[in-house]
Amino acid sequence: MKIKLIAVGGLKQEYAKLGCSMFTERLARMCRFELIEVRDAKRKGSDVARWRAQEADHLRQALSGVSTWVALDERGEEWGSERLARELQERQTRSHSSLAFVIGGPDGFDPSLLKSAPKTLRLGKMTLPHELARLVLLEQLYRAHSILANTPYHRP
Repeated sequence: MKIKLIAVGGLKQEYAKLGCSMFTERLARMCRFELIEVRDAKRKGSDVARWRAQEADHLRQALSGVSTWVALDERGEEWGSERLARELQERQTRSHSSLAFVIGGPDGFDPSLLKSAPKTLRLGKMTLPHELARLVLLEQLYRAHSILANTPYHRP
């Protein structure tokens, strides 16, 4: 199964670039992994609904051909690391060809796209900048694969 991380926009902060690069490399050694960055909307004026709709179009294109996906949203379910590992294993057992985790833009998801998400996940109760959320998600995906591979990285 291929794991994809689809995110609106690129990384600007150096800490995020370094951390995401490190966990992307580690993850790529454990599974088939692909990072896809889609273009964010040009934010001029105050038309948040239009920005979300533009980003939703870009995300829908990136999601074409994906078996199933999980939207990261502050109202989603909270999973622990072991639960994430079980979710990955379950998708693999069900022969899903791919699983995507999707991070929306700074204004969140277009409501129609969020409503169509098979699952929603939140990384915690605290609000995180998108770049930090991407780093945390990559680390947790690496941790989940480490749990499944029974390596010493995860120590419960």
